[in-house]
Amino acid sequence: MYDPTRLAALVAVAETGSITRAAAHLGYTAPALSQQLAKLEREAGATLLVRHHRGARLTAAGELLAGRARRVLDELDQARHELAQLAGLSGGRLRVGTFTTAGVHLLPPVLSAFRRAHPEVELAVTEYEPPGGIAAVTAGEVDLALTHTYEPAVADPPPPGVTVEPLLVEELVLATAVGHRLSEGSGRLPVAELAGRPLISSAPAHPPRRGVESALAAAGATPAVVCESPGYALVCALVSAGLGVAVVPEMVASLSATPLAVRLLEPAEFRRTISVVHRGDRATAAAATLLALLRSGFGRAAAS
Repeated sequence: MYDPTRLAALVAVAETGSITRAAAHLGYTAPALSQQLAKLEREAGATLLVRHHRGARLTAAGELLAGRARRVLDELDQARHELAQLAGLSGGRLRVGTFTTAGVHLLPPVLSAFRRAHPEVELAVTEYEPPGGIAAVTAGEVDLALTHTYEPAVADPPPPGVTVEPLLVEELVLATAVGHRLSEGSGRLPVAELAGRPLISSAPAHPPRRGVESALAAAGATPAVVCESPGYALVCALVSAGLGVAVVPEMVASLSATPLAVRLLEPAEFRRTISVVHRGDRATAAAATLLALLRSGFGRAAAS
């Protein structure tokens, strides 16, 4: 039996010609998607794709399996649609909260799959900067929301009746301008090497980032520019322009619109966890269906 999530990964590579682009489309990091493809190759007992300098191409075995996978995935989408009709998902409204990174890079393909299966349900998407999405679900403003937390930090417990369920864990990495000395080398960079280095300090007053900012300050990183916006597009642009270095989520660095160099840090204790906030057994049928799609699309802690 083949895992539908892995079949979807193979189809995405076939359609995009790149593991990186396929990962962005499905809401994975590239390493996590590579792991899924490796497991699929073991299940199939055959080499399914070949990597090259411009991306990846499917082998004859990969093309054969991808063709069958498309039909299987189409049938599963149709089954979800028919089951939803039985469950009463033939109308109504689904209200979703998200933060910027997830809203741009992760949520659209999941909502697209939901819309294909349930075109009669009206979708409403609202942006909340974490931890605002938790409060929105608690207050009934949205049916479920994507949020995030950082490590090192101490996360507050969720309010009664609300569940915060991890979907994806990613490392925080050092982002520098291309050619920067700290980007040289293939090994992890000790955080102590940031001592005295000009740092783009990302929203130091923002609750999810406080622990990270404190740890960087303790390591001796010197704030050169304080970027009060919790969004990362400006941070990456300032780094790319050579105004300093920054510690950002791996996904943010890999999808930056401006050129960056990236290096892993040591110790590997700087992380961001992306979670979905929902009402558990009290979730509406539409919210429960989208929740199932999020679990399938992300995989629990897929990048760990």
